[in-house]
Amino acid sequence: MLTSLKNPLVKEIRKLQKRSERHQQNLCLLEGTNLLEVASEINYSLSTLLTTSAWQNKNYQLWQRLQAQAQRWETVSEEVIKSLATTINPDGVLATAKRIYREDLPPEKIKLGLVLEKIQDPGNLGTIIRTGVAMDVDMLWLSEDSVDLDNPKVLRSSVGEWFRIQAKAEKDILSLVKNYRDRGYQVIATCLDGDETHWQINFSLPTLILLGNESQGLSSDLTDLATNKVKIPLANGVESLNVAIATALILGECQRQNSK
Repeated sequence: MLTSLKNPLVKEIRKLQKRSERHQQNLCLLEGTNLLEVASEINYSLSTLLTTSAWQNKNYQLWQRLQAQAQRWETVSEEVIKSLATTINPDGVLATAKRIYREDLPPEKIKLGLVLEKIQDPGNLGTIIRTGVAMDVDMLWLSEDSVDLDNPKVLRSSVGEWFRIQAKAEKDILSLVKNYRDRGYQVIATCLDGDETHWQINFSLPTLILLGNESQGLSSDLTDLATNKVKIPLANGVESLNVAIATALILGECQRQNSK
């Protein structure tokens, strides 16, 4: 059993709490039973699996499956798990795995895409990823100045749907949107001064939906590329909604229209 916080393996895994180290080592950090259950379901290859004895006893079958997927596995103390996890009360399992390299889908395979600009909260991004999978989004692009797609909280907040989303960080988000607009896609900007509601948009057409930073919204450069500017009607003096909630409402309307 690994009990020392100074163990070389423990020290290397702890580095993955930082974005720069995840990119340099080309590894991501998978925390918690829910996330590892999905990894097991899709047979996702693990580099290192760390579990406490108590977790093994409680989740014996899952532990057996995950061992078969891992290049290396170790039993560790509760103290080691707590030192590696980014949660306050980790449940006793943690793994590292290769970061997923995701490529753009060809335009002919994209009917509905999400473009996210400067999203900072990992919980918001994880929720948007989960909603995107549930609402049949074909592709998600994230500006590079957003929270890291591999952030451990993003993975946890997606409740495992991170494995299933087709998503990537995009260096030049403006050129990407312009390219799709020039191909005939309708480009929907979400903004407080929009002149249409999301109910008025025809989501049967190939569409990109643009969503912006939690406090500042979309940049003017990105908004100017839109073919439609949309607002969500709000009551009782509420000025705006959380970006993940706004995404869910708009995607829900997409789903409603396309499921007829």
